[in-house]
Amino acid sequence: MNQQALSAFLWSVADLLRGDYKQSDYGKVILPFTVLRRIDCVLAPSKQAVLNEKALRTAQGLPPDAFLRRAAGHGFYNASTLDLKQLLGDQDNVAANLRAYILGFSTEVQDIFEHFEFDAQIDRLARAGLLYQVAEKFAQVDLHPDQVSNYQMGLVFEELIRRFSELSNETAGEHFTPREVIRLMVNLIFAEDGDALSKPGVVRTIYDPTAGTGGMLSVAEEYLSRMNPSAAVSLFGQELNPESYAICKADMLIKGQDVGNVVFGNTLSDDGHADQKFDYMLSNPPFGVEWKKVEKSVRAEHEQKGFAGRFGPGLPRVSDGSLLFLLHLLSKMRPAAQGGSRFGIVLNGSPLFTGGAGSGESEIRRHLLESDLVEAIVALPTDMFYNTGIATYVWIVSNRKPAARKGHVQLIDGSSFWRKMRKSLGSKRKELGEEDIATLTRLFGEGREARLATLIDAAGATLGTRILIGDAPEPEPPAGGKVRLAPLSRILPNRAFGYRAITVERPLRDADGQIVLGQRGKAKGQPQPDPALRDTETVPLGEDIGAYFAREVLPHAPDAWIDETKTKVGYEIPFNRQFYVFEPPRPLSEIDAELARVTARIEAMLKGLSA
Repeated sequence: MNQQALSAFLWSVADLLRGDYKQSDYGKVILPFTVLRRIDCVLAPSKQAVLNEKALRTAQGLPPDAFLRRAAGHGFYNASTLDLKQLLGDQDNVAANLRAYILGFSTEVQDIFEHFEFDAQIDRLARAGLLYQVAEKFAQVDLHPDQVSNYQMGLVFEELIRRFSELSNETAGEHFTPREVIRLMVNLIFAEDGDALSKPGVVRTIYDPTAGTGGMLSVAEEYLSRMNPSAAVSLFGQELNPESYAICKADMLIKGQDVGNVVFGNTLSDDGHADQKFDYMLSNPPFGVEWKKVEKSVRAEHEQKGFAGRFGPGLPRVSDGSLLFLLHLLSKMRPAAQGGSRFGIVLNGSPLFTGGAGSGESEIRRHLLESDLVEAIVALPTDMFYNTGIATYVWIVSNRKPAARKGHVQLIDGSSFWRKMRKSLGSKRKELGEEDIATLTRLFGEGREARLATLIDAAGATLGTRILIGDAPEPEPPAGGKVRLAPLSRILPNRAFGYRAITVERPLRDADGQIVLGQRGKAKGQPQPDPALRDTETVPLGEDIGAYFAREVLPHAPDAWIDETKTKVGYEIPFNRQFYVFEPPRPLSEIDAELARVTARIEAMLKGLSA
């Protein structure tokens, strides 16, 4: 059964619920039943072996848990004599039998259904007379991994969550990231490590502090497994939403991962992996979401622990906590002496430039750039996510940069690499094709400047594009046409993003126009500044302040001076400015000629109407 057909089948359960459930509550039934049936199918082949083992160990007076896990062939089991199909045989006691079946699972599986609050749904379905019908519907579908792969199952869960989120006006993007965006991120964080990852017996850890349903972790694991089947990959994550956590944990369980590595809770206020370090990390934190609920604990860690904690460099404004997740990931990086780490994080445009010199955001950027941690920032097309159409960026951060990248940041404008979706999904109207992902990965892997050449014919129509790496010559323009060149990849030194904000003062004058001098202390005899005339200037880090001041300020204000006590260092990354291409306006004569033609056409149309 393909993913679309399976999604449609599971969604058909909504027809049974209509009337007794609000549309926004359909997921409370369909999601846990889907997980239950998936686990039920996974354990079916070893069911009798588990029951035989239980009888044997109980007779011997031994704790059966470890023996049952081995008999099941997984890290979990069900010791009940029932399964989903068998409990339907007693139609009058479906609720009791379903509860008994769930209690037969090992503790980690029971925890999954507790986070679904499944017991409450059993009661509700039983009262509505729907429990037998819903259970029977799910018992009909085969969700064994031989029939539905883990990858397909992940897509099914994401499709169901997206639909439920739309019905309840929630933001689906809080739960998962489009798979093609994840594939790009995974390609980027692994791009430079092919040789190391292909060695036999390699062991790596991957972490996502905003795990959602586990999509990022799954794609990363699949990538490494394809590259090196002998690689041992351990997945770690934390998730705040109970339903997403339950789905993620179930997925990890079936894949044979240690589900103790998936933690429930708020990553910012209660780090579920304190003091742990990881090789690779991925994250898509919520965009523009305030962190007021956890402000007290975050500020306490910042003030009490400083750089010994997670938030030493600074705190962003309370209205957007995405940079807090970036700082959290920095704290999880393995020291460079132990092999280092690399991570990818999706952020909106705000972290690039919000906040002036000395602000929390600027200080975080300053720490990243002065510590030479940012490898690349890739601009994605707009309309890529289910809950927002805004511009987004993938940051690649590492404390083990290759020698050629040290001291520099690569900016890649990937906003033009997309294809239109056949059907929009919420705000998502565009997607990355395989060729787009390959192109962006190659641009990052090359680590060089590049340009995009667009071939335009005489009529102004676009004929195609070519990517020019380094000093590659531009193509010949078509007959009567032209070639438009635009930056595609820029390599800039870290200091290019830094500046000093200087405060320029001018003297306060009395009613007679005389400069007012200080009367006491250090200010005695010194000109007093006029707050109304105070101004600020930004001077690039690579430029001498004195030379800048003499060139840009003194010719216009000869009496001005710099208050050096107020000078601050700031950092911002004006991404779009690096890719702006000036296009001169058309000649006035050409515009006049076009206006004359349009006016003549309108006049002719009016005459035709009046005739």
